[in-house]
Amino acid sequence: MDELLSVFVTESHEQLAALEAALLQLETAPDDVDTLNAIFRAAHTIKGGAGVIECGYIVSFTHVVENVLDQLRNGDIRLGTDLVAVLLACSDHIGLLLGELEAGHATPADLLLADGDALLARLQGNGLGLDASPVHSAVPVDVLESLGGETAEPDCWHISLRFEPHVLRNGMDPLSFLRYLATLGTIVHMETLADAMPSADAMDAEACYLGFEIRFASCADKAAIEGVFDFVRDDCTLHILPPHSRLADYIDLIQALPEDVMRLGEILVRVGAITQAELDDGLLAQQTPAADGVPATTIPLGEILQQQQVVRPELVEAAVAKQGQVHDKKAAEARLIRIQADKLDRLIDLVGELVIASSSVGLLASRTGRSELLEAASLMTRLVESTRDSALQLRMVQVGDTFSRFNRIVRDVSKELGKDIELVIAGGETELDKSVVEKIGDPLIHLVRNAIDHGIESTAQRIAVGKPARGRLELNAFHDSGSIVLEVSDDGGGLNRDKIVAKAVERSLIQSGQNLSEAEIDNLIFEPGFSTADQVSNLSGRGVGMDVVKRNIQSLRGRVDVSSSPGAGTRFSIRLPLTMAIIDGFLVGAGRVSYVIPLDMVVECLELPPQTTDNHYLNLRGEVLPFIRLRELFDLPGQRPLRENVVVVRAGSQKAGIVVDQLQGEFQTVIKPLGQLFRSLRGIGGSTILGSGEVALILDVPSLIQQIIQQEACSVASQFQISTP
Repeated sequence: MDELLSVFVTESHEQLAALEAALLQLETAPDDVDTLNAIFRAAHTIKGGAGVIECGYIVSFTHVVENVLDQLRNGDIRLGTDLVAVLLACSDHIGLLLGELEAGHATPADLLLADGDALLARLQGNGLGLDASPVHSAVPVDVLESLGGETAEPDCWHISLRFEPHVLRNGMDPLSFLRYLATLGTIVHMETLADAMPSADAMDAEACYLGFEIRFASCADKAAIEGVFDFVRDDCTLHILPPHSRLADYIDLIQALPEDVMRLGEILVRVGAITQAELDDGLLAQQTPAADGVPATTIPLGEILQQQQVVRPELVEAAVAKQGQVHDKKAAEARLIRIQADKLDRLIDLVGELVIASSSVGLLASRTGRSELLEAASLMTRLVESTRDSALQLRMVQVGDTFSRFNRIVRDVSKELGKDIELVIAGGETELDKSVVEKIGDPLIHLVRNAIDHGIESTAQRIAVGKPARGRLELNAFHDSGSIVLEVSDDGGGLNRDKIVAKAVERSLIQSGQNLSEAEIDNLIFEPGFSTADQVSNLSGRGVGMDVVKRNIQSLRGRVDVSSSPGAGTRFSIRLPLTMAIIDGFLVGAGRVSYVIPLDMVVECLELPPQTTDNHYLNLRGEVLPFIRLRELFDLPGQRPLRENVVVVRAGSQKAGIVVDQLQGEFQTVIKPLGQLFRSLRGIGGSTILGSGEVALILDVPSLIQQIIQQEACSVASQFQISTP
């Protein structure tokens, strides 16, 4: 039961996510029948699963939600912004009820039950202002003239009835069945057919030769109509075709069926498109007996039922499509294995230790110089690399799942602020380590809320400056230089640099009159507690808490940049490593200490020219390349070697050089986090264990590049001041 409960909770959360996404989509396209059916199926699946595990409070709450969704499907109520808001709140409440179930509570807290009752009261129309009148009539309004001069409703059941000649001898009166049929509805039009009537000489007075084509208006289902002719079922040929309006209902019912493996006939009987008797007749006619050496053949049941005129082709196609959908889903589920995250983390840790052990074996093999041992160590290294890559792929998830959560945030915040904002998502298929995805959610939420609150102007302000009334917020993800880049951009008013500078001077972050570049001014918003908001609101102003955003991103070995154009908008770019566990590194040495540079950031290596030993930049094929010496940065003892090497590194669009003593080659690096005592070190992103057992520090390249650029800027500024009279 515990395992069943765990599966139900997991799958219900997935259904809730799908339901929420579909609701947001339906709000923009209220006439999308497929989306409405998807919402209904999600609620129906949750209710059905709750019934299986006997969770009454989820069943009772979801049942009311399902009824309202069914009214939407039938056109009994109209879809509006208020109704979508209440349905979204109901989705949130179901999530809370799932939390109560997961916590093992037999009955939710009283406050939670009261909130649920209030939601249901709003959902059922109290204070919601729902229009209870149908949006459209279930029956077409046009009326056709019948052959007898009466009006006949075109959207009726069509009953084709042919009595056998011996029916009168068996004591059955055909007219009595027609009179009984009239008790279930209205016979709108009936045509009596005498095509089977023989000539007068061959006519039998005790035989019945009549047939009837009947148009029948009734709310009864097909089984009830067929039940009228139960006593004469073996003495007549009966075909019942549903009205055209019922076709859409049947198709909706087919799509709403649970994802169970069912045969074609079972699907059609389940939704009432055919009766069990019609199915039995079809199955009997399906098997063609062998004759004259021709083997028996099996005709598809759908063709048999259509030939017998008991079902329309559209319903057969819908049932076949449902079978294919269920088959594809079951096949996909068969390939999917759910495992606990801690077991996966344990596997990654073991693979990391295997990488370290492999490096140790390779080092010992190289010391022996034995060719066969070197070959075996090389093979093991390749296998360990493949194992590492496969293990890391297990933790890769698409960032689109994280992005999709912002549809709800953008909707709620924009409605609260009275703004019209469109969210555009791109690059959702980009994959990122699960541990990174889990930690990047809060910084992204902060950036999105700030963009809505203070980045994008109000509708009136946008119209006044000639912008479209609807604001645009974009989320994008893509791979670049071995990293993943997440972008949050808006088409708002951009950062007010004059206001930022004034606030920075007020807080003594800069000196009055200090000359700063646009990028330096923009980056002031990441200072702790910095804000340019004129008034406090329940949403953070642009800049408030941005230091927390930056710190959280840096804890993931990433960095955040901001660029802004006045009147055109602002763009935040977050650059993150693909994985937090194991990376390919480039091993270098300075003094007696070893360092690791992430290999995806290494551009090239070259020898430091002798004439640049006292400078902090060099000429790289016509490009000025600033650099920094690890010996000077970390104050390492000893003299510089006669030959120094430069490792050219790149982070985004910025490039710099790192001067080291030795180049030791590529190296698989298992990242070990630094302790609390060393977390404030700039330029160090972690540590690793070499094959020799020594500890090597992993360089934080983006941080080092910033230090190099700042060092060079200060050097140029000081030289300019000295040369200025």
